[in-house]
Amino acid sequence: MDHHSISGGGLTARILAEGAELCSLVTEDGTELIWQALPAWPRHAPILFPIVGTVKDNHYTVDGQSYALERHGFAKSRRYNWASHGADHCRLTMRDDAATLAQYPFAFRFDVDYRIGAEGLEVTYTITNTGDGVLPASMGAHPAFNWPIKPGIAKEVHRLTFSHSEPAPIRRVSPDGLLRPERLPTPIHGHVLDLHEGLFAEDAIILDQPASSSVRYSAPGAPTLMFAWENFPQLGIWMRRGGDFLCLEPWQGMSSPHDFAGDFRQKPGLLHIPPGESRAAMHRMSVL
Repeated sequence: MDHHSISGGGLTARILAEGAELCSLVTEDGTELIWQALPAWPRHAPILFPIVGTVKDNHYTVDGQSYALERHGFAKSRRYNWASHGADHCRLTMRDDAATLAQYPFAFRFDVDYRIGAEGLEVTYTITNTGDGVLPASMGAHPAFNWPIKPGIAKEVHRLTFSHSEPAPIRRVSPDGLLRPERLPTPIHGHVLDLHEGLFAEDAIILDQPASSSVRYSAPGAPTLMFAWENFPQLGIWMRRGGDFLCLEPWQGMSSPHDFAGDFRQKPGLLHIPPGESRAAMHRMSVL
């Protein structure tokens, strides 16, 4: 089965086996919220695992052995198995195999659970350590929402409204994708980020210590999207110039610092999961 659709609470979601990726989220009035993987950026909502962001030169070392790993890891490009599926839920799973071990020398199971209902669409990501040693890993979500939310609305009237004031400085990445050392003044004024493409001239806006755990994405004349997250300590906000989308990205972990050259297990921001244990995080999308 290549895809599965679930419905509830006035929303219909479509999920692909390839990448366990959410490729559509449609409201009761027919508004498509998810970017449709057009040429400017041929993704919908990629899943990030076992890294978030970039490691230097797309290589890292474990016990002196070098491994190649592309930006955001391999989870977004793998085909998952359907563990379960029904009218309002589905669960997809991926396990280590020869191909993953060549890039990431650790045993794991990675599950993605979609559930839809009155509270909206909830997506839960679970990493389980199936190996004998500590599992170092990051995970994140990367959903792209249409911007404008509805055709014909000016992009510049859209805004993000955070649940708490966000005065803390932000982080950025350099052209090679690594985390820049300096902290920069936030473009968020109180609770509000007024959106325009110039915000992303230097790539993503990264909140490495957000006070909020939810944000509203809105514009006059369009549905308001509520986006909330749990157990993700960072939030990235990104768009690619020339693309009519906005990504809201809750993360556990970020790109390697520009000066990091140690063993992968010392990379800042990783989870360190003991054998037999699991770690989970979730985000929820609902329409107000």
